[in-house]
Amino acid sequence: MITVVALVILMPFLASVAGLLGSRWPGHARGGKADTAANRRAAWIAIVPTAISTVLAIWLAFGRAGFGGDPRGPAGSADDGVTGTLTVIDTGGIPISVGLLLDGLAATIGVLVTVVALAVQIYSVGYLHDDRRYPSYSAFISLFTSAMLLVVYAADLLVLYVGWEIMGLCSYLLIGHWWEDRDNSRAAVKAFLVTRLGDVGFLFGIFVLGTAAGSFKITDILARLPEMSSGTIVAATMLLLAGVAGKSAQVPLHTWLPDAMAGPTPISALIHAATMVAAGIFIVARLYPVFLAAGPTMDVLAVLAAFGMLGAALAALAQDDLKRVLAYSTISQLAYMAAALAAGSDEAAIFHLVTHGAFKALLFLCAGVVIHTIGSNLMSAMGGLRRELPVTFVTMTIGFAALMGLPPTSGFFSKDEVLVAVEGALSQGPLTDAAALLLYASALTTVAVTGAYATRAWLRTFFGARPIVALPEPAPGTAHVIDVREAPATMRWPVIVLAVPALLLGFARVGGVHWSTAALSVAVALLGAGVVYAVWRSDPVSDPARMLGPLRAPCERAFYVDSVYRTLFARPVLALARLVVRADDRVVDGAVRGSGRTAQGLSGLVRLAQNGNAQLYVTGLLAGVLLIAVGAVMFG
Repeated sequence: MITVVALVILMPFLASVAGLLGSRWPGHARGGKADTAANRRAAWIAIVPTAISTVLAIWLAFGRAGFGGDPRGPAGSADDGVTGTLTVIDTGGIPISVGLLLDGLAATIGVLVTVVALAVQIYSVGYLHDDRRYPSYSAFISLFTSAMLLVVYAADLLVLYVGWEIMGLCSYLLIGHWWEDRDNSRAAVKAFLVTRLGDVGFLFGIFVLGTAAGSFKITDILARLPEMSSGTIVAATMLLLAGVAGKSAQVPLHTWLPDAMAGPTPISALIHAATMVAAGIFIVARLYPVFLAAGPTMDVLAVLAAFGMLGAALAALAQDDLKRVLAYSTISQLAYMAAALAAGSDEAAIFHLVTHGAFKALLFLCAGVVIHTIGSNLMSAMGGLRRELPVTFVTMTIGFAALMGLPPTSGFFSKDEVLVAVEGALSQGPLTDAAALLLYASALTTVAVTGAYATRAWLRTFFGARPIVALPEPAPGTAHVIDVREAPATMRWPVIVLAVPALLLGFARVGGVHWSTAALSVAVALLGAGVVYAVWRSDPVSDPARMLGPLRAPCERAFYVDSVYRTLFARPVLALARLVVRADDRVVDGAVRGSGRTAQGLSGLVRLAQNGNAQLYVTGLLAGVLLIAVGAVMFG
């Protein structure tokens, strides 16, 4: 079985190697234009191995019963999984065990990763049909997928860290795919730097745990947890939480995620649904007993989740860019998962992670269809698309309903479990009373705001009147409407397939619904939706975000967090960099230039004595002899 796990990881990796080599084949791009044959070849190289990996991951999941019960395994422990070791690297200290671990948690997330990655690969064929860099793009997606699968199935924390860092590199390359646009390259650099900042703490957290346990193997760390001191556990989990906040875009390291929308829309779907952002939540679930033993860390996680879920939801309510609405929505929903973890239910967090992966990938790919058709990310350029894009309208409606937590979608069931867990933390659980109360109040308020921003995006995209666009050189009094058509099959079928789990996945847990909490959640979500609908009906042309009043500008700017960071960190660093440049130019380079000028001046003096005048040479020689004689007489 471990051999099959290795194949699940290796297939996308081999696809990435073949794709990168294939991108250098002759005829890949001619005259800056896409080579159709090369793109078609790259598509097959990317899709077939990912499809094989998906089939194997599904087989492993059903073999391990990964879709039921405790996601960490039949008995709720990573020790119940199957572990295989390829080799052990002797470091002179704590050895590194290069091995894989298959349990219920890994099997479940493995299916999520491979299914979404396969959908993204197929969708990208149509979305980037005319892109001359498609072969390298598809290869990087394959490498991204393989890295995330290594994180999921790794049995050793340092092996896991390898996949963790490769994901960071792939995100940089894919977000900056259209690097010619300066905004895209800046977004890629920002994502890379912010996540690297969190990864510093993450690596040190791994070192603390490994040193305390005498092993980096996950099963050994969990087994030796009772032997660790509380200070060690709190320090390790706080450091790990920095990496989790970076990868899963939690406050305060969340600012990279909205800017990552500069990349192609399929990449947004992959990052937001199944890879980067899922990795942080997965790590907490993988090491959940360690986090449960660190009460202060759980309180910190609860506070971060409370502010993150509500703040991001309010930011989403004021955005005009459809992809940024979904980006802030992702931050908010990830905070929901973090809330479930903080409240003591890793099962609810993982269930919501899986359902969110399905409906958020669906929403991003549907948004890609709309953007690809309209030619703009802005909802102010959309409207009235439900008739021209019937498939996209139906599937995106399912996605928005799941995001709001409306029955019978999967989001209804998973959000219910999260809210039940948070509500239970008020009476018992790992949190202090203040942290639990803050978390519960924020979660309920966020339900209403989520209903509001999802309804606003749905109405502005598919209802109302579509704007009239003037011709480039219009005749007097003439204009034309954008020709809107449904997406090609390679883009259409992935959204149809993803709509199925987004709609039906929750029925696997229908017996666990707490109907009183569910009814409250639905009522609150419909309240937020109803307010937006009433505002929109009063003036369908205007943006319903006007109801925010003076709060609209702060929400649109995401409460100026980026501005604060720019003031506190970016500008001082840039000022220091300019100071270093000046010091290098005037002090270091000045010393070098000064030494050159000094040598040149001294050489001029020496040159005066070497002017070719024989009389001067004889005079100098006699003067020297005279000085020597005088010195001998005086000191002799």
